[in-house]
Amino acid sequence: MALNWQEHLILLGSQSPRRAALLEEMGLQFRQAPADIKEHYPADLKGSEIAEYLAAKKAEALKDLRKSHEILLCSDTVVWLENQSLEKASNRDEAMEMLTALSGKTHEVITGLYLGDGSKEILLHDRTKVKFKSLSLAEIEYYIEHFKPFDKAGAYGIQEWIGMIGIEAIEGSYFTVMGLPCHRIAAELQKW
Repeated sequence: MALNWQEHLILLGSQSPRRAALLEEMGLQFRQAPADIKEHYPADLKGSEIAEYLAAKKAEALKDLRKSHEILLCSDTVVWLENQSLEKASNRDEAMEMLTALSGKTHEVITGLYLGDGSKEILLHDRTKVKFKSLSLAEIEYYIEHFKPFDKAGAYGIQEWIGMIGIEAIEGSYFTVMGLPCHRIAAELQKW
């Protein structure tokens, strides 16, 4: 028997297998559509503003694909370190630079979330603090070589090897760091 909030049909504005797996594990019915946008944002935006702006930009690009009985769900994740956003690394050198910068420090992972059905729209964010141990150069190189984290903000995935050996503590939701604040989605769908 499904819970009431699980009966909503979702259009997930993402091709991410991680986000799809999370929705599936939540018991939601959904289909996916890629949000093919350039992830650019105004230079004056900070942290949560960036995450919400990009989630809304993805939603704008996909709103015409949403069927009348569906709720469009889009998200974007920002790794925020020392007042700067660490984007997706485009190559090995950028990944090395980002992981070296994160090593031994605490940063924030902020996921912006958009939900809308044509008559109602919600834009929010969730943030989690993540503390990395001091990573050795060998550990960083091993991770990049074996996991090629070029599709992830901050050049890492918490659910991968680097998270297992390198993250000492988190304050907030693990799933927010994975890119989808599941507890916030469930709460909003319960109110829908």
